[in-house]
Amino acid sequence: MPANRSFNFAAWSGPLMGATFLTGVFGGTALAGSPFPRPGSPDPAFRDYYEQNPSSAVLSAAGQLASTACLAQFALTVDDLARRSGSPWFRAANAAGAAVALAGLGASGATTARLRGPARHDPATAARLARRSFVAGGPVHGVGFGLMTGVLALTGRQAGILGPGAARLGLVSAGAGMLCPAYFLAEPAGWLIPVGRFTGLAVAAAAGRRLSRSGRGES
Repeated sequence: MPANRSFNFAAWSGPLMGATFLTGVFGGTALAGSPFPRPGSPDPAFRDYYEQNPSSAVLSAAGQLASTACLAQFALTVDDLARRSGSPWFRAANAAGAAVALAGLGASGATTARLRGPARHDPATAARLARRSFVAGGPVHGVGFGLMTGVLALTGRQAGILGPGAARLGLVSAGAGMLCPAYFLAEPAGWLIPVGRFTGLAVAAAAGRRLSRSGRGES
């Protein structure tokens, strides 16, 4: 009889990072009775949204914060791949990307959580917090996550964790993520945020499955 293998959180942190984030995003949207206001919407739109959908803020914040915890572990997994590559530049890039990505997503989740409380009743406060959450969890997080994904694509391919297709997708994701701040210059560039995010999560999930099968991923 094969020996039981304990759950490898380090390896599965990639898929879990995506699962928790998507649960927060799509679960929060499903709970809401109205569409989420765009960042440029009038202040009262944010007050109305969160007054009518307080549970949406709770689930969205919980998903982001849980995803932040998984991201912290996944950053260590990527660091391990970077260490195996022998390149100090990969490790430095991953460390910088992880710091920015964690700060952005964590701040976004914490800020969204405040919209469950009294802050949601004041239009100006609700709008300020919602926009702050978007900036932290969108363009700011996107840059850091893009840098991490780029390191994952290169080192994962070198280590045989990612196939050529997944590695190329990771590089596309990295480029989109690091270009996210273009949103501040042109609003249509906001599409780079979900493109970079969702493709990066897909690559992280693919790497996690391979790591779990091989028993690797321990930091």
